[in-house]
Amino acid sequence: MRPNPLRTLWQAGGAAVNGWLAIPNSFSAETMAHQGWDSLTVDMQHGVVDYQAMVTMLQAVSTTNTVPVVRVPWLEPGILMKTLDAGAYAVICPMVNTREDAQNLVAWTHYAPRGVRSFGPVRALLYGGADYPQHANDTIVTFAMIETAQALDNLEAILSVEGLDAIYIGPSDLSISMGCKPAMDELEPKVQQAVEHVLARAKAHGLVAGIHNTGPESALRRIGLGFQFVTVSSDARLIAAGAQQVMAAMRAGQAKPVPGSY
Repeated sequence: MRPNPLRTLWQAGGAAVNGWLAIPNSFSAETMAHQGWDSLTVDMQHGVVDYQAMVTMLQAVSTTNTVPVVRVPWLEPGILMKTLDAGAYAVICPMVNTREDAQNLVAWTHYAPRGVRSFGPVRALLYGGADYPQHANDTIVTFAMIETAQALDNLEAILSVEGLDAIYIGPSDLSISMGCKPAMDELEPKVQQAVEHVLARAKAHGLVAGIHNTGPESALRRIGLGFQFVTVSSDARLIAAGAQQVMAAMRAGQAKPVPGSY
């Protein structure tokens, strides 16, 4: 089976630089994948990506060594299994709030005897190889999102679930759940303390910790804290930022007198 570079990178103590795909288009996904990201996450929870678009985006990412990741819409067995069957090498599941949630997540993403995932890896066989069924359980990465006060209350129970590989913090939802303004980088003190607590407990349980960021500065700072999976930006944000930069330069140039004009 094709190895999962995320696992190799983490075992060496490294951190994965993850990009976010919000645009439901295979060409934009392919363009992003060719820029050297360690992984790219197709976001099916928020935004406009549906299942069929996701499949074409995974196919586009597969033209490179970038690891294809999907954030599923919710903790639901059907979409988790179909996403893995489509060839995702990691899944991020939102709103995992209890030990039972984490147990279901692990069960629905693993074949027996470690889980109850139904067999039908139609595209996963093409991407992962003919021996995918024998090695999928040890290759696929399962992330549980920790993003609510309830999840904080149940943190130890969640992290102790066997078969869970990693956690992913959603800072904005966590902030809202704790009665604070939504933010990703500059967090209110009690939210920042919660983030650091989750990181420390995840590492104590031998799990990788990931987190959402708005740019390289905060992502690098969090790698320094011990996060090994950092989302830096999305295709949509990068398009907007690039366009803004071009237009700012153009408008500034247009405001200046053209040499030789009157």
